Amino acid sequence: MGRVLLAVPRGFCAGVDRAVEIVEQVLADVGAPLYVRGQIVHNRRVVDDLAARGVVFVDRVDDVPPGSTLVFSAHGVPPSVRTDAARRGLRVFDATCPLVAKVHGEARRYARGGYDIVLIGQAGHDEVVGVVGEAPDRVVVVNPATAGDVTLAPDRPAVMLSQTTLTVDEVDAAAARLRIHHPDLRRPPTDDVCYASQNRQDAVEALAARCPLVVVVGSANSHNSRRLAETARRHGAAAHLVDGAGDLDVAWFTDVETVGVTAGASAPERAVQEVVAALAGHGFETVEQLTVRVESERFALPAALRGSGSAVAAG
Repeated sequence: MGRVLLAVPRGFCAGVDRAVEIVEQVLADVGAPLYVRGQIVHNRRVVDDLAARGVVFVDRVDDVPPGSTLVFSAHGVPPSVRTDAARRGLRVFDATCPLVAKVHGEARRYARGGYDIVLIGQAGHDEVVGVVGEAPDRVVVVNPATAGDVTLAPDRPAVMLSQTTLTVDEVDAAAARLRIHHPDLRRPPTDDVCYASQNRQDAVEALAARCPLVVVVGSANSHNSRRLAETARRHGAAAHLVDGAGDLDVAWFTDVETVGVTAGASAPERAVQEVVAALAGHGFETVEQLTVRVESERFALPAALRGSGSAVAAG
């Protein structure tokens, strides 16, 4: 009989919990259709479930009828999107993760101070697009793996910010490469890396040390979910990224006695439990938890939704 080792922490972080609850509360208040700019979080299961309840996901504010209600996704938006929403008379609820909002604030502050900004991240990612929009003439996006290639103006100070879903090791390595040619490059007083992304990276490393195979629950467009699978492979385990139980392949489990299971920060726990149930059907009936860290972070809802002052906890 096989064993499943479940990573703790896994799945929804406080920022994702907050974003999904914002959509659910606003939907309950205003009814369908409710519009969301972009995917509220990068998870197909979450998006499909909300769409079935009347949430309409749009890429452009111009696709939202004037006077409607719009929610900004957890990844944040550039200022131009806020301007467009105001121009159309939209009622807006902002579900931007507070940790992403922190990076936006840093970009604004350093741009006002005359800094050039090196943003370590994935070009085209929703979060990166939003931060770049804060100071498009000042921000250059650099992939962590090629960070040493950037050229900066010698007569202006420069600072390095990062996409929140990277790892501390990635950001530190990028900073070291950048400082070879730019020794005066500054970093903010606190790291931009999301605590939840780092915790899940640490947990999957622990899984990979104990399991020859790791299943990561998360969608392919989720940066942090893909990185979990990559991390497991880098630490010696085979790894597969799945949206749910229907993506499992029985061939993966040949001669495997212990399967590690984790989930990206945007993947719902119900999808994890469905995977665990499916694994039981393949003979992996014993389930144990591997706790690396206990999360207690809580992010308050927007003031308009707080009511009695409720907050959303990490799931």
